[in-house]
Amino acid sequence: MKQLLPGIWQWSWFSEEKKLDFNGLFLTVGEHRVLVDPPPMTADDLNQIRRGGQVDYILITNRDHVRETVRYQQEFRCQVLVPDVDEREMEIKADKTFGDGELLPGGMWIVHLKDQKAPGESALFLQQGKGIMIVGDALIGRPPGRLTMLPAEKYADAAKAREGLRRLLKYNFDILLVGDGASILTGAKLAVEQALQA
Repeated sequence: MKQLLPGIWQWSWFSEEKKLDFNGLFLTVGEHRVLVDPPPMTADDLNQIRRGGQVDYILITNRDHVRETVRYQQEFRCQVLVPDVDEREMEIKADKTFGDGELLPGGMWIVHLKDQKAPGESALFLQQGKGIMIVGDALIGRPPGRLTMLPAEKYADAAKAREGLRRLLKYNFDILLVGDGASILTGAKLAVEQALQA
């Protein structure tokens, strides 16, 4: 687990199938300790989180990012929050759902992204520093330093999906933390603009 920013740590699990890192985030925001889209973690990573105290929430950005949520929900006895639009399509029991424009504990704003692979695809926006955007499957960090959309066949309509992602550009952020691939720690908004022009 590596610290990316004050109060934000990331761990990764390499997917042989996708040839890509699946990333999880551990956030301490306000008084809350939150996991986002948790893939498998090492014993050392698990111990690091345990040492800091109770995890309050696990946030899932879309129906396809449940990953190891059930395991860590049992481990930490925390609440699971999922997109309201995806809840019925998920194989886990959520404690709460969230929708577009909602302010979650710790000051994270929900940004629903229409016409993506998962109907409930949501980004998390933190007004911290120059702004931090967290995405699940909305954009992939590959190759490092650049962003790409998922392959066109993953969408019902790739052009509409691209248009749906333009909503991210309405926010001011310099950092983009991705669920898959390499996160961008500076100049992220420009990288999003470039990805959507491709």
